[in-house]
Amino acid sequence: MTSTGRTGGDVPSDATGVERVPIDLLGPSDSPRGGACDENHVLALVGSGREFEALLVHRPTMRVIDGMHRLSAARLRGHDTVAVRFFDGSAADAYVLSVQLNVRHGLPLSRAERRTAAERILRTHPHWSDRAIAERTGLSGKTVGKLRGRVSAEIPQPHTRVGRDGTARPVSSLDGRLRAAHLIATDPTASLRELARRSGLSTATVRDVRDRLRRGEPPAPERGRGAEGPHRGAPGSAPAAGTRAAPHARPGARPGEDGGEAGPDRVAAAVRNLLKDPSLKGSEPGRQLLRALLATELTLLQWQRIAAVLPEHCAPLVRTVAAQRAAAWKALADAATPRRERRMTA
Repeated sequence: MTSTGRTGGDVPSDATGVERVPIDLLGPSDSPRGGACDENHVLALVGSGREFEALLVHRPTMRVIDGMHRLSAARLRGHDTVAVRFFDGSAADAYVLSVQLNVRHGLPLSRAERRTAAERILRTHPHWSDRAIAERTGLSGKTVGKLRGRVSAEIPQPHTRVGRDGTARPVSSLDGRLRAAHLIATDPTASLRELARRSGLSTATVRDVRDRLRRGEPPAPERGRGAEGPHRGAPGSAPAAGTRAAPHARPGARPGEDGGEAGPDRVAAAVRNLLKDPSLKGSEPGRQLLRALLATELTLLQWQRIAAVLPEHCAPLVRTVAAQRAAAWKALADAATPRRERRMTA
């Protein structure tokens, strides 16, 4: 098993061959087990008379990853050395491997131990999918998903996760569709395969996004929108796009026309109305505007998540580009001021 998210066998691909090392050089396991070795199990191993399978050891720390009961039994037999295989990965991956192997064989881990292990793995491997972590901890994907909710406030969650097959996929198809819409708007000549690679979607989904944009429709079906926004019922949360606007919003009013700033729900409703306007859909400049509006339609929470995981070396360039794009949108807003308002302010 490696950090790529693929499920390995009982011995990871980067483990070495069998070697004999002095027992005194080996340290205690960073194990998911809450207590010490089970004495009865150790005594049973001592009395079995069989040769023990090689221990798995983390070379950088010399900690036992798998085989603490066998190590104790070897000491009781009076052995000075023990057969080991070394694992050269990170300490975080070594812990994952310890959990995975303890789930598969030997004394079973309790449910509490497996839940504790899953929470730790969620902190060190947030890019792994719930099912990938569930497979390694012996829990259900639903349980891991609930545990992720507990640690998500501490650890920024990436927009893609690596599944059991090692493939990175977007957490939300909406995020991937919005990303694909942006890519299509900025590079209309890109192939479906290239767009799929860059957005993390399948080519079929990218084709659907492209066809929707050509028809002047949102990049995602209405039922899939709003999934990544604030939870419904949470303070300050906005209804999903396509739901009824706030009661005080006057039908047909432009964002901000009733006074104050337009909320996310009213802006989303305004964009939906623009998408139905034949005067925009019928001209190339109008379609360019619709594509640009859809490509940048992210919630405040989504922008915050992007900022949270933005590499430090990219921040200055992103800040410059964002400021320039903001200025361009401001220029459009000024140019789009109704003529009657321009005369009043002249």
